[in-house]
Amino acid sequence: MPIGAHVRAGGGLVPALERGADIGAEVVQIFTQSPRAWKPAQYASEVLDAYRAAASVHPSVTATYCHATYLINLATPDPELAAKSTACLEANLATAQGIGAEGLVLHIGSHRGSGFDRAVPQVAAALLGVLDAVGSHRGDRRERTCPILLENAAGAGDTVGRSFEELAQVIAAAGGDDRLGICVDTQHLWASGVPFGTIEEADGVIAAISATVGFSRLRCLHLNDSKVPFGANRDRHENLGEGTIGVDGLAALLGHDALGGVAAILEVPGDGDGPRREDVLAARDVLERGRVLRGRA
Repeated sequence: MPIGAHVRAGGGLVPALERGADIGAEVVQIFTQSPRAWKPAQYASEVLDAYRAAASVHPSVTATYCHATYLINLATPDPELAAKSTACLEANLATAQGIGAEGLVLHIGSHRGSGFDRAVPQVAAALLGVLDAVGSHRGDRRERTCPILLENAAGAGDTVGRSFEELAQVIAAAGGDDRLGICVDTQHLWASGVPFGTIEEADGVIAAISATVGFSRLRCLHLNDSKVPFGANRDRHENLGEGTIGVDGLAALLGHDALGGVAAILEVPGDGDGPRREDVLAARDVLERGRVLRGRA
């Protein structure tokens, strides 16, 4: 299992690779623009190409993922916000595509009381529209389109995607498009009331993914402990071993055989500036504990 971390990209993007390497990460995740602003970053094609070139020969960082802006809400009943969100997602995906990212992770958003069933067709249409638009912009039909990875929500308010079943419904509404995948966040699972701290519970999570969205759609994990208790329905990440899940609680899931090739990306606070080398080492320790627990050491 490759262990990764969310890192700062900066204006030139390429420094993200060295920031990842400096803390021992094998995979990096970056924002393509400010996560709490609408205005997209404008990258010249030379910048995108330079990142692709640097990433293709990097000795230790083997893959890049991007995370879409938090403000995006594809499920909103507000037409103006829906249009703004779709345009922002398109800009984020264009950058992810330009740098050759393995996927763009997305929080779908909230239907704000208008109902999940009403929101699903709108979300699916927006996703397909963005994927098609970015694919046509590239002008090269032979190039794989960067997939959009729908992230499971922690369950607060009227969020869409709080269960694997909801994610599966969104993907089905989009015709099962193979450009859609999922990202599973351990803190969000815990906060939404999905247990995984024993072998039996972790096996149940893998079985649930397979029975709903399909395991082949799982493209990455977000590996985080939780500041809040089980079932709290709040998105609050903590450093591994310092939260309510704990190292042993994470080990059973991380050690599952089926997850061997799935990248686990840290989104922990560190000492206030994101994942550190010690956090990457802690993740590897969790993975090793999981392998021992499952008799794979």
